[in-house]
Amino acid sequence: MHPFSDRRLARLLTRTLPLLAVLVLSACTAPEGYVARDGINDPFEERNRKIHAFNKGVDRGVLRPLSRGYDAVVPDEMQVMVNNFAGNLSTPRLVVNNLLQGNVEGALTNTTRFLLNSTIGFAGLVDVGEIAGLNEVDTDFGETLHVWGVGEGYYMENPFRGPSTQRDTAGRIVDLFLNPLPEALSGSQNDVRIGAQAVDVVGDRARFGQTVDSVLYDSADSYAQSRLIYLQSRRFALGRAEDADYDDPYALGTTDPYDDPYEDPYEE
Repeated sequence: MHPFSDRRLARLLTRTLPLLAVLVLSACTAPEGYVARDGINDPFEERNRKIHAFNKGVDRGVLRPLSRGYDAVVPDEMQVMVNNFAGNLSTPRLVVNNLLQGNVEGALTNTTRFLLNSTIGFAGLVDVGEIAGLNEVDTDFGETLHVWGVGEGYYMENPFRGPSTQRDTAGRIVDLFLNPLPEALSGSQNDVRIGAQAVDVVGDRARFGQTVDSVLYDSADSYAQSRLIYLQSRRFALGRAEDADYDDPYALGTTDPYDDPYEDPYEE
């Protein structure tokens, strides 16, 4: 057997990636004299904008055409099943993060969902857990770091993945290898898992196509708009909307009820 088998490589990556994630958090140093403004900590905006332009080109040339073809060819019912299947395969990662956050109730809920969906839900094609009233407790390692007291750091735009922060970028790296399921699956089964998750990315682009198109192609400044929406929604999801110095359109009572929360504040 080759000394670097798939399983040995996976174990090596599992041990080293948390360290890599920590390095991501500490790798960037803000330019001297930099001061965050309006609740947005983006000292590397020039570099981030270049990555955003690259991501926008990938979306325009690849992802958006694929998603439109997918939506036109694949029936809605099958799209839902693909989404359910891919989501079920990611559930063990959610359980691990639930436990790391000390959320035992969330871990039990997600574990029960995984068992139900993997058995009577035909390997996750049917979301039996949701039918039974067990809603997924969604989370990630970025939230785990937040629970552990790690600050969000600087805003980052990641190639192919889009808006993020230093903390969430580190979390995404760890999440890639936090799911214990690949260790239990055979090579061909893992190929199916990876394929389903890749197709689900296209499905997500199709499902939220109008919103994504509005931000990327209808905004006066798509970078500023996507940054604003990401930071607001992420902070709101983590219960930290108060960290923002700007008005949060997602917070109740802060805006006129007829205001559009997606209105581009940079449009002239």
